[in-house]
Amino acid sequence: MPRPSSRVLATACISLLVILLASSLKPHPPQSKPDNVNMVTALKNVIVIGGSYVGCAAAKELASVLPATHRVLLVEPHSHFHHLFAFPRFAIVPSHEHKAFIPYTSLFSSSPNPSLHSVVRASVLEVHPSRVVLDRPFSGSTSLEYDYLAIATGTRLPSPGSMQDEDKPLSVSYFQEYQKKVKTAQRIVILGGGAVGCQMACDILEVYPDKEVTMVQSREKVMSRFHEGLHEIVKKRFDELGVKLVTGSRAVIPPNGFPLEPTTVTLASGQTIPADLVITATGQTPNTAFLSTLSPTSPSGLLTPSGFVRVLPTLQLADGAYPHIFALGDVADSGAHKAARPGGAQAVVMAKNVVALLDGKQPEEKIVVSPPAIHMSLGLTKNTVFRNPDSAQGETEPWFKLKDDGTENMNIEGVWERRGVKVNGPQEYHL
Repeated sequence: MPRPSSRVLATACISLLVILLASSLKPHPPQSKPDNVNMVTALKNVIVIGGSYVGCAAAKELASVLPATHRVLLVEPHSHFHHLFAFPRFAIVPSHEHKAFIPYTSLFSSSPNPSLHSVVRASVLEVHPSRVVLDRPFSGSTSLEYDYLAIATGTRLPSPGSMQDEDKPLSVSYFQEYQKKVKTAQRIVILGGGAVGCQMACDILEVYPDKEVTMVQSREKVMSRFHEGLHEIVKKRFDELGVKLVTGSRAVIPPNGFPLEPTTVTLASGQTIPADLVITATGQTPNTAFLSTLSPTSPSGLLTPSGFVRVLPTLQLADGAYPHIFALGDVADSGAHKAARPGGAQAVVMAKNVVALLDGKQPEEKIVVSPPAIHMSLGLTKNTVFRNPDSAQGETEPWFKLKDDGTENMNIEGVWERRGVKVNGPQEYHL
């Protein structure tokens, strides 16, 4: 085979150089960042303030319907979810108190993109039109911007109806000490005839039938937000157990509350009641102090005289300057009964309206106010489900059902399961 000439070789080399030079000068597309990096930098925040029943329902509902451009941040100072329904029982009955505090780890597990969303352990100090200020840093900053905000901070009760500490171990210790106080006290006075007070009165005398329990209720009937039929049910149970009921008289509460030691309760009428332990179960104070930094633009203000958030039926703030801010659950002056079940329905309404705003539409979902209803214990096993009559449907009598299927621990294991937390052994309830 003949060898190629020097001219042919030179021509081939020149052609190769031209190709290489053209390739080096050809612009290359910019390197794309990994999807997760682009997603984090582009994410917009929808913040939920408050991690109790309604706040958790709101966060989960939002996480299930928001596009991948938005993440849900649930801001809550407590280390664990507080199962408030069990607090009255676990303040009396030992061995279950640690189960009332459930990890938030599975909150978003059922959402389409669980890793997008987060629980931010912090308290909100200030709310502004497009950001909130936290009491501790999140991702290096105490200022957190948002596109939409849902306020679900609820109300606070005197202990043991709610806890003063943020960490689970401290709250567990509080319950354990409180149980000892209940056990050693012979004369117990309960102030307030709402659900917490009534349930604690029944539990104490079922566990310790030899104690003296007196309930002081400022109104003429207990459970005064309900049809008088519920008062009759509770009063009958009180008579069975031996609860002494004083109605129509208000106790004079010291500025710093009653000490957890023997004292005397003085009523406005002048009557005095000696007590080894006073349980205060009156008054629900809305958690709205952080709204003082949000300027109202309407004459009526953002809050009612009692401190609840004024809202439209869409759950947007009644102040038209803030259509992107919502309030729901117990903290909202929505006209709905303040309880977890109607609060859960409000979470659905709120989430749909947030999506409508995202789509450039007017929010049209409105809450439906139903008659107040409650499921309350009347001792370790006895309980009742009670619903006020629906006057809109022409009802004049309540509906109720008396039951005897309760358990000492209030079926707390099932609550953990419904919260998505799988427990493989008894020690894991301490996590």
